[in-house]
Amino acid sequence: MTAEAFRALHHSGPPLILPNAWDPVSAKVIAASGAAAIATSSGAVARVLGYDDGQLTPAAEMLTAVARIARAVDVPVTADMEAGYGLPAKEFAERLLETGAVGCNLEDSVSGGLVDPAEFADYLAEVRATAGADLVINARVDTFLVQGTPADAVARGRIYRRAGADCIYPIFAPVEVLPELVAEIGGPINAHAAPNGPKAAELIAAGAHRISYGTSVHTYLMDSLQKLLPSLQ
Repeated sequence: MTAEAFRALHHSGPPLILPNAWDPVSAKVIAASGAAAIATSSGAVARVLGYDDGQLTPAAEMLTAVARIARAVDVPVTADMEAGYGLPAKEFAERLLETGAVGCNLEDSVSGGLVDPAEFADYLAEVRATAGADLVINARVDTFLVQGTPADAVARGRIYRRAGADCIYPIFAPVEVLPELVAEIGGPINAHAAPNGPKAAELIAAGAHRISYGTSVHTYLMDSLQKLLPSLQ
């Protein structure tokens, strides 16, 4: 599926639900379940590679991991690439396209602090200019990670849309705030679900058209493994 076809899934048909994969095996399981597309989880991939989340994975290793996932499945793959791993925007776009991914998630915070929205918008614009229509850009707004306001999330989301983002992801936005964000930002809104809540159906009812799970599925499974281990002794 091309980036254009993947982009179309954000605008028509049922809401796009993306359980996040971390390796080829998890990607194949998700694809076999009937998922229309697969997102990677930067945090889960980092853990599998032996790193912590937070841009600590070398760019080359993350890109190689994304390429393995993209090769393993026939559905489109969008890659969670944190804040770009320090790569210049043009190089970032070119190297990501080489992996076979047709989308990316980019976030507007580094080391727990929000970056200047104009600076981030410039980065997004250069990624868009380099990739053209071949990359679906999901711009993550991290306002709610630092106890910011809906107004700030709206302002950032609008700026990123103008810079070329296809979808805006105000991660951890309270469910009751989502209708305001959907109405005020415009365009598709990504919301974060988790096995232990909030649920996809609740987020969809609030207006989100794209749902992703981040590291939550990997965390849930690792917790399950931890509980299983004593019984294996």
